[in-house]
Order: sequence, then C-alpha cells, then structure tokens
Amino acid sequence: MARMDGMDALLQVSEEVAAAVAEKRPVVALESSLITASPSLELPLAIEKSVRDAGAVPATIGVADGRLLVGMDADQIERIRGTTHVQKVSARDLGAAVAGGSVGATTVAGTIVIAELAGIEVFATAGIGGVHRGAQQTLDISPDLLQFTRTRMTVVSAGAKSILDARLTAEYLETAGVPVFGYGTDRLPHFYIRGGDIPVARVDDLRTAARAARTHWLLNGGGTVLLTVPVDEEQAVDGALVEGAIAQALAEAERTGVTGNKVSPFLMRAVSRATGGRTAAAGRSILLGTARVAGELAVALGAERAVAAGAGR
Repeated sequence: MARMDGMDALLQVSEEVAAAVAEKRPVVALESSLITASPSLELPLAIEKSVRDAGAVPATIGVADGRLLVGMDADQIERIRGTTHVQKVSARDLGAAVAGGSVGATTVAGTIVIAELAGIEVFATAGIGGVHRGAQQTLDISPDLLQFTRTRMTVVSAGAKSILDARLTAEYLETAGVPVFGYGTDRLPHFYIRGGDIPVARVDDLRTAARAARTHWLLNGGGTVLLTVPVDEEQAVDGALVEGAIAQALAEAERTGVTGNKVSPFLMRAVSRATGGRTAAAGRSILLGTARVAGELAVALGAERAVAAGAGR
C-alpha cells in the first residue's frame, strides 16, 4: 500500500493489529465515537469480543497526543470515555485533531480513513450517517456518504440511523456508485427497523459478499462496499411507532427553535420515549450483531484473497 510521507510517525498501531495485518489475518476496525456515550467499558469491550468470537482481531480507532491510534487498549479506551467534552473527529477534522494533540473519538468517516491507512479492509458500526430529513432545504448530509466514495473499505451496519431519510440516503448512495448489499434480506434495514420498501441486492453468504467486494475494488479501483444487517427480530422496533415519534418531534423542533446539530439528539430522545426505552436494547443488539458479522466477513475476505492468490489473480 502506498504511504504518505510521515505516515509511520502518525499511525500508532498495536502489536496485535500490526501482526495480524502483516500476516494477512482478519481484522475489523471499530469507531470510538460510541465510547463517549458508554457509561462503562463493558459495551466497547463486548463489541471487541464479538469480533474475536467471529475469528478476527478488533481494532478500535481513535486520536490522542498527535497520533492516530489503531487497536486501542482498555486504558486508551477509558481515556476517551472519561474525557469531558471529547471531540468527535470526522475525516475533515483529522488534520486539526492530530496537529492540536487533542483526544478525539472518531466517527464512521474518520475511522475508515485511518483504517485504510493501517491496511484494514473491514469496519463495523451500528448505523451509518446519511441524508437528514429536510435536507432539501438544509443540505444536511453526513460526510460518511462522501467518504464512502474515497475510501476502500467494507462497512457493516444496520443501515442509516432511523432518524435519517432512508430513501434519500439510498438515492445518494446509488448516485455515488456505492454498492449496498443486504445480508439475508432484499430490503434496506433502517437501524431499529428491520426493513421497509427500499430494495437492496441480497446476499445470503459472506463468501459471496467478500467476492462482490473484491470484484468491486478490482473493477472500480476502490471505494466502499456496504453490507447491511437487519436488527434481530426480537429486538426490532415497530416502524410506524418510530416514524410517528419522529414526525411529532420534527414538528416540535420547528415550533421550539431546535436547529443544527441539536436536532438529531432531540429526535433520538423522542424515539426512545415513544418506544419505552426499547431502542437501548435494540442498539446494543445492533452493535454486537454487526461486529460479529464484520468479523465473519473479514474471515471470508481472507479466504477469498487466498483463493485469488492461488489462482494468480
């Protein structure tokens, strides 16, 4: 992989992750932004365990002391979790965060940039960013979507977060040439909601998904491939209930002057109240489930890489 001048000085990769990448063993990148909302280390470490149980090495990614951390240990994770007002670092923020020496929790976009630099091909998250409701007026679109056109990665998620506009997000991804697959489903999952009426290309085994990703990279020279995984049926939340809560919350936000980056948490709290807190259990299920599938996909990609090497491709 071609490296930028000085990149070795910026990347701080754990021995475990560095060895796995060098030996072409499966590795899964994990974001650190979710750590800031976790009341303890239990959930971040449980997510890492899900990756390990699937046969891959977890690599939680963050920023601290002018370095890009890949494969954070428990103390580093706790430092981010315990830092007051920790900066959330997207792709555009990486330069300033490193130059300033601040502690930063990486978002989807920020994490996949660092993961690619470290030689990692798979990333797991609960939900990607997307096109916000009302974006026709606000132009509020997550930088995750643009970064998918720039970064060679497979991203495993439960689709875009439920508070976003799923249809416009799907339209954006189609226009940007980002392939979207559904694992065991032909309908796009919508985070807490198992699926609606937006079609996706269905894959029923991860070796097929791995071949599709490798072929996409071969033909297109890079870019992100999305693999969406529905939330477990017993943890799924009723779609009509969620949509009703969001509609009411949007009207209230407009009436009370809630704008900008305050809208998303306002909507998420409204959905949580409307569902009696069921979103917390659903969110945990999604995090552990996507981490497990990402680990299995990383194993499948390794197997496909070995087949290709044997065939001389």
